[in-house]
Amino acid sequence: MTAMTGIWCVLASRFKLGIFADFLSRPILLGLLNGVALTIIVGQFAKVVGLKYEQRYLLERLWEAPQRLAELHWPTVALSVATVVVYLVTKRYRPTWPAAMLAILVTTASVWLLHLQEMDVAVVGLTQGGFPQFQAPQFELGEVRELVVPALNLAIVSFVSMMLTARSFAAKNGYDIDANKEFQALGFANIASAFSQGFAISGADSRTAVNDANGGKSQLVSIVAAITIAIIAVFIYEPLQFIPIASLGVVLIIASLSLLDLKAIWILKTRDKDAFYLAIITFISVLVIGVIPGITLAVLLGLFQFLRIVMRPSDQLLGLDEKGTIRTIDETGKASPIPGMVIYRFNSPLTYFNAPYFKRRLLEHAEQNKDVSCVVVDAVSSFTHLDLSVMATLADIHEVLKKRGIRLVLAGRKRRLRQWCELTGISTSEGGILLRADMYLAIKLSGSYLSAVGEGIVPTVQKEPDLEQPPKPIPEVA
Repeated sequence: MTAMTGIWCVLASRFKLGIFADFLSRPILLGLLNGVALTIIVGQFAKVVGLKYEQRYLLERLWEAPQRLAELHWPTVALSVATVVVYLVTKRYRPTWPAAMLAILVTTASVWLLHLQEMDVAVVGLTQGGFPQFQAPQFELGEVRELVVPALNLAIVSFVSMMLTARSFAAKNGYDIDANKEFQALGFANIASAFSQGFAISGADSRTAVNDANGGKSQLVSIVAAITIAIIAVFIYEPLQFIPIASLGVVLIIASLSLLDLKAIWILKTRDKDAFYLAIITFISVLVIGVIPGITLAVLLGLFQFLRIVMRPSDQLLGLDEKGTIRTIDETGKASPIPGMVIYRFNSPLTYFNAPYFKRRLLEHAEQNKDVSCVVVDAVSSFTHLDLSVMATLADIHEVLKKRGIRLVLAGRKRRLRQWCELTGISTSEGGILLRADMYLAIKLSGSYLSAVGEGIVPTVQKEPDLEQPPKPIPEVA
């Protein structure tokens, strides 16, 4: 099972399936990070005070914990307080020292010297050390068929769990990660685990939180940690049995407190309410139904939100300002329409599910102006790819406008649109749709514009500078 999980991860990396990690937007990551932090804090609280939760889910545990404060195990509480004191003192006077490790060492020594495990203080207990026994996974061929789908599911869950943590901390600390390399690393790690008789593995948010809280900045941290763990597990594993569970819980809680950033979620409310609601939904979902189901719900909501924006995008009517620059006609009054023309911009790529809305909005604007003889559409912003449904809608729009005596002009993407029109049987010759290289030519060659300029109603249209072309050098004067 572990080996097949690793193989699935390696194959996913080979086919670049890490792109699906891009669905984790910043609002989702903010909600996740805060939800995971609170989940860790609540989960470790019982260990810190010597309790054992009877309830399984987080909200029920939040309700249970205050009711059981009378059952606190005071030796465990004292050990937890000692862990906090050592940690804070080290951070205060020796900030470059590993405070968490020193706190664990001090409390472990206390358990060993004072025999606190005899006072029912929970400890890690005996662990099996030494070198692992390396051997190839043993299985029957008939089992492979039954394990393919479960291994795929496990690979997906492991990758999603790891990427959620990785993306969250990457967003927190301002660095990028390669999802395909993460997939590859997860695959090889599982294959190695399979050959050493281990379980399927993934990343852990708690260990990552501890790493982050202690200032880990590079992959070297993981290498040092792996070497240290290997040395301890092989040669000096016996003292591990005295490590108190409460001290480990304190370290995890301290690390998780550094992840809580509810202020960042609140700031979204003033900037983008949709993003704010998505972050809140993610946060609550992680607390109520768990990390993986909560993130799945949040990603689906994010996709629906995106589809809503694409299906019903904003649009604009364009005109000319005093200098003849093409600008949006809005409440500022800086731009005015050209008599007899409707210049329309649809702020989304056209596809089959928003083409009817595009048609309805364009015809509404054409109907609102009684003397319109020309409709110009900014093709750069909307005609980004070939969609047969969009081209059929375009043909319908042309026929409706033609019956009203209105000429349809598409500005921009001239060569590509000509190919698409020829492919779909839409005429671009006389009496058909006019194609212009850009908005400037579409306006300048329009009869309505020429008449308005001749009467002095509008200024001469100015061609916008091509930002992709470098400015021409100024010739030197001899």
